[in-house]
Amino acid sequence: MQIMNLGREYAKDMLAIYNEAVLNTTASFDLQCRDLEYMNDYFSDKEAGNFPILGIVEEGTLLGYASYGTFRPRAAYKRTVEVSIYIHKDQRGKGLGQMLLSQLIAKAVEQQYHCMVAAIDAQNKISIYVHQKAGFSLCGVVKEVGYKFDSYRDLVFMQLLLPTS
Repeated sequence: MQIMNLGREYAKDMLAIYNEAVLNTTASFDLQCRDLEYMNDYFSDKEAGNFPILGIVEEGTLLGYASYGTFRPRAAYKRTVEVSIYIHKDQRGKGLGQMLLSQLIAKAVEQQYHCMVAAIDAQNKISIYVHQKAGFSLCGVVKEVGYKFDSYRDLVFMQLLLPTS
């Protein structure tokens, strides 16, 4: 098992992991599955912003991936990034999210970001725990901000302030 930078050759595998999360979890508040054109745009956006896309690969199989990207489009937020992590359904609960998050934090420090933000469904206790374990702190909860699976969803905001020079 290794953590590596992912290229476009992993787009189909990433898409399968993402679409499963869309259909069956609240890891994404997306309501529809995406296609390869979406993934092409995803890679283009990450490349344009110099944002990493990390994956855990074992014997050629993608087990999960993570990245960060623009938090908000205004210039004042340029030193803040928002984290996203998606793990294959058969690999959840094995510590892979924590492994990816720790590598993302290291990359963000290396790129001299000041703040990392995570927006997590309030019922996703595992993701909240993973972020807390990595040093993220709770900033607040936005009540009933999303609607998925026939119910309103609360969104937890967490942040990690990074050491910067």
